[in-house]
Amino acid sequence: MRTVTIVGASLSGLYAARELRAQGFDGRLVIVGEEPHRPYDRPPLSKDFLTGRADEEQLALADADETAGLDAEWLLGVRARGLDPRGRTVLLGDGRTVSTDGVVIATGAAARRLPGDRLVGVHTLRTLEDARALRAELVRGPRRIVVIGGGFIGAETASSCAGLGHAVTVVEAAALPLVPQLGPDMAAVCAALHRRGGVELLTGTGVAGLRGTGAVTGVALSDGRTLPADIVIVGIGATPHTSWLAGSTIALHDGVLCDEGCVTALPQVVAVGDVARVGGARAEHWTSATEQPRVAVTNLLAGRTLETARTVPYFWSDQYGSRIQFAGRYRVGDTVQVTEGEATGGGPGEAGFLARYERDGHTVAVLGVDRPRAFMKARRELGRGERPRAEPAVL
Repeated sequence: MRTVTIVGASLSGLYAARELRAQGFDGRLVIVGEEPHRPYDRPPLSKDFLTGRADEEQLALADADETAGLDAEWLLGVRARGLDPRGRTVLLGDGRTVSTDGVVIATGAAARRLPGDRLVGVHTLRTLEDARALRAELVRGPRRIVVIGGGFIGAETASSCAGLGHAVTVVEAAALPLVPQLGPDMAAVCAALHRRGGVELLTGTGVAGLRGTGAVTGVALSDGRTLPADIVIVGIGATPHTSWLAGSTIALHDGVLCDEGCVTALPQVVAVGDVARVGGARAEHWTSATEQPRVAVTNLLAGRTLETARTVPYFWSDQYGSRIQFAGRYRVGDTVQVTEGEATGGGPGEAGFLARYERDGHTVAVLGVDRPRAFMKARRELGRGERPRAEPAVL
């Protein structure tokens, strides 16, 4: 390959560029990014950046020396509008084309939106521009904030807003937030963090619509209630950026379909990060975005699948001063046992806890809240197929 184009100047796109150079690719490297920014870290957007503890410079994922060392052509502020695998070209929104031998798709995902969410005061939180706009409103004094969706983005944003002194209500359509990820028992424990942080959590009700003319004034719920709101934050998940691939021969289904080595049906095209459905699953987590590129690049340069991306899923979330860490795969029917600390319907104990998920006599996942050392040990054991062992409580 003489030219490789990475479409998406994202976390996974940057890691793919690093891997290409580390694995010996010394040809032309082109990185296309829809946003005008070099790759930046998204997790702090809902936490330290939103609360003012971090500035934009601290979000950068690579300094000037490293980006120069990649010897890449950065085409920023322009979106890809098509891929012609037969002609081996990437079509850009400004009319340009990039001739290429290989393609890494790293276009990520976009925040899902609600009908009517173009009202002033309605926000999503996915990009730096999103975070800038929301932070500008939060500094104007105490506001009534409604967060729609109790997932990771919604919970972290609610936590940050409450920490800034705003009155916050979280609306979650499910019976509890995070049930698909944690199961009902542990989801109930983590849901208690909202109450502990002074945030009202409304579950089991959906959103019928937004109220307001020009600017948002409230959120109408499906149970007939209306919540007054000066700011509404929509955190109802994300949709993979694949529309630009319509009409190509790349198979799409809630993401770019890949084998377990991140390779599409075309060996010269691989996909990584939030946009990639690898081996039947799409993981929107930081660790997947950083681990998949090594395997994807190996297979891209080889022209066939030599390695597979089989890692233990891992994610973390910072909420209300607590860190939630989870590794493994939960399924309905798994049993959960707290092996360290205390966890009740009232929330985690003061020293946090470690819980183990079991299926057919085997540990398949571990959850830790404010137990980083014990959790990381259990995670390593899980990766080796061992049974995580209890440790003395860390107080």
